[in-house]
Amino acid sequence: MAEPVLLCKSYRDDLRRVKRLLDSLATHNPQGLPVVVAAPKDDLPLFREQLGPHRFELVSDEDIVQRHPQAAARDLLARLRATPGYRSQQVVKAEAWRLLGCDTLLCIDADTVFLRDIARADFVDADGQPYTVLHQSRELQQLALDRGHAELPRQFRAESERIKTLFGRTGPDYDFGPTPVIWSSRVWSDLDQRFLQPRGWTLWDAIEHAATELRWYGEALLAYQSIALRPIEPLFRVYHHEWQMLALQRLGETPATLAQQFLGVVYQSNWEFELDAPGRRTALSRLGRRIKRWRRRWEAMW
Repeated sequence: MAEPVLLCKSYRDDLRRVKRLLDSLATHNPQGLPVVVAAPKDDLPLFREQLGPHRFELVSDEDIVQRHPQAAARDLLARLRATPGYRSQQVVKAEAWRLLGCDTLLCIDADTVFLRDIARADFVDADGQPYTVLHQSRELQQLALDRGHAELPRQFRAESERIKTLFGRTGPDYDFGPTPVIWSSRVWSDLDQRFLQPRGWTLWDAIEHAATELRWYGEALLAYQSIALRPIEPLFRVYHHEWQMLALQRLGETPATLAQQFLGVVYQSNWEFELDAPGRRTALSRLGRRIKRWRRRWEAMW
């Protein structure tokens, strides 16, 4: 598939977020770039029922996993069922190119909202070669230090060093995200053939070793140069933490100002609980989250 494909990996508890995402794409995808939603097979009827009016293709996680050449021999479907969702979704996203047959993916999380029109040229150059999100995340790390969250830069460095060591790379610690990110199937293919297979691994083993698909992709690209490196900064404003969003909004950041620099915004589902599926959290849990939010908003004022 020549056009970049927009891929959203989701499941039933994020259905409201997927609907919001598709609503935003309905008005901001004038070129009609292909949109694919991947979800567990058992969730597909619900997605078809609730999202029917939107233009998108629906595929199952299981079909993606089964497309791996060693899916049967390694019983990867059983591994999908046995792996926690936060890890399995990374593998499903990274392996989707096998089923979709595309050269380039824009990998989107369900908590993404598009704020302005997108075009093919946002993701690939005139020759169809994809850009790569690559930077050093200094802005976010400095904001974290300023707001008393020193653990974030420490985690960033430790995570980076772990993957760099596997590839024998020294030098700067790069951030290859956050999602949405642009991926080339050639990079994933080279990671599989040149790193995983010689070790007797699949991507499932890699994610178990270090659950960070963004770094696996980025370090493989630097190691094997599967595509020319065309680095860009993140295309979307991602609010990793609510304290980050509150601090930036206090400085005047709004969807209108964001749309001048970014294609869209991501509100992390781990704290934006209003769009959770009904019944997913208890009343006590929701109350606790509201109290934490009030406290964070108070802290953000100082």
